[in-house]
Amino acid sequence: MSKTVIAVDGAPRPFQGAPYNQAIRTDGLVFCAGQVGLDPDSGDMVEGDVAAQTERALQNLKAVLEGAGSGLNQVVKTTVFMTDLGEFAAMNEVYATYFVSDPPARSTVQVAGLPAGARVEIEAIALT
Repeated sequence: MSKTVIAVDGAPRPFQGAPYNQAIRTDGLVFCAGQVGLDPDSGDMVEGDVAAQTERALQNLKAVLEGAGSGLNQVVKTTVFMTDLGEFAAMNEVYATYFVSDPPARSTVQVAGLPAGARVEIEAIALT
């Protein structure tokens, strides 16, 4: 059993140099760290509401998955962390545009806080 570290330019690097990787690929699976709405070029949180942050988080996740030799259509499980489940409908509307057919299993949980003041964070497990 081997593991490969995945690091791509199309998504933010680990937040403030924290000890984690964007993803790890092993034995036909890729485990993606949570992605928030940080712009990978500026390192700043995108402006706007939870929908804008969800859009950017999913773009970041897509870039990581593609860098691992996978893609959104290969995702089997996501976990969505939100600071306010009252914004679930807005997040879900954007999420549905990325997972159109045969969406993955998903858990959504409310948390007290997320890095960089994010309102949403999405992690995934996918096939490679």
